[in-house]
Amino acid sequence: MIPRYTRPEMASIWEPQTRFKIWFEIEAHAADALAELGTIPKEAAKTVWAKAKDATFDVARIDEIERETKHDVIAFLTHLAEIVGPEARFVHQGMTSSDVLDTCLNVQLTRAADLLLADLDKVLAALKKRAFEHKMTPTIGRSHGIHAEPVTFGLKLAYAYAEFSRAKERLIAARKEVATCAISGAVGTFAQIDPRVEAHVAKAMGLVPEPISTQVIPRDRHAMYFSTLGVIASSIERIAVEIRHMQRTEVLEAEEFFSERQKGSSAMPHKRNPVLSENLTGLSRMVRAYVTPALENVVLWHERDISHSSAERMMGPDATVTLDFALVRLAGLIDKLLVYPANMQKNLDRLGGLVHSQRVLLALTQKGASREDAYKLVQRNAMPVWRGEGDFLQLLKKDTEVKKYLSDAEIEEQFDLGYHLKHVDTIFKRVFGEA
Repeated sequence: MIPRYTRPEMASIWEPQTRFKIWFEIEAHAADALAELGTIPKEAAKTVWAKAKDATFDVARIDEIERETKHDVIAFLTHLAEIVGPEARFVHQGMTSSDVLDTCLNVQLTRAADLLLADLDKVLAALKKRAFEHKMTPTIGRSHGIHAEPVTFGLKLAYAYAEFSRAKERLIAARKEVATCAISGAVGTFAQIDPRVEAHVAKAMGLVPEPISTQVIPRDRHAMYFSTLGVIASSIERIAVEIRHMQRTEVLEAEEFFSERQKGSSAMPHKRNPVLSENLTGLSRMVRAYVTPALENVVLWHERDISHSSAERMMGPDATVTLDFALVRLAGLIDKLLVYPANMQKNLDRLGGLVHSQRVLLALTQKGASREDAYKLVQRNAMPVWRGEGDFLQLLKKDTEVKKYLSDAEIEEQFDLGYHLKHVDTIFKRVFGEA
């Protein structure tokens, strides 16, 4: 985790003190269940809670023990015994380290997902507000980076809103998939511990029992989770790249908010660079970088190995912290985005009416011209305009072959900008609903 790109709410989920607190809760809830089953004394379970519930675990002490034992869970249990006393011998009965580690990881991932879902709501709110603000603001649609036909800036934002709505649905599903608990023992057979202990711990920790585990919770669940984060990161980058293109000097249809004392360049005082959007591109790459190790972690030897462990210690905090920061940054970027409708109209007019070429093509076919002939007629009048040699509407009116099919009034009718926007309301209702 890099402090520059870290928000405290998400970082706290991954702090050592939080992790040890979750480990304790897993062990203590398991002790409660074991006590109810008569496996350990009820007083022992009560003592564990009484002496350690409000304890601040000594991270330095745990690290010191681990340097000797070379085992993180044993180091924690040893420190817990120092706090609890003799009754600590009843902790971890019939459990294996992965019961604690995997269940804790899934608690952390579900908590992280809850923050990310709240972040997505902020992005969606910003997109919706700006989409309705610019619902009918005409701008040029581009394919291959080249002017195509008119759209509205509101439609661009509505497209992003729909995309992030799907992202939210996927993350809800990924959260559900990873929210499982395993307290099943050394190879997942419950040989040394009753399945009812797992059910009790799962309920207490806000999880559900893993239907079948080995010594670990199946990593296809985690692969789904991190893949979902990767897709969300790609959606962030898509809209960030769109903004970067719109802010180019030659386009300048929109740009990032530039505060009064902000500097764009150490050398050139005139610069206003899309640094937030470029930053989002870089952060998105980092989140996606963790998708591959998550997929590879699915492949473990037999009932388990620890090849996944080192990767997850990095990817869990880094991917969630980075995506959390990126989503909040994106929400602010959209909310404060500077939009220039006059420049959008200027760019719409830039090609001298060529954006209406398809309408002319279709009008010719409706009047009897073959599609092939109609295409040739439109294209031969379009290409001079492309080279800056005339106005498309006037050239069409002077073309005797075009005039065989269309009158001047009928040609002019094909240049109505409003024609392209007649279904904007329909699209908005599809995206945002009737409200």
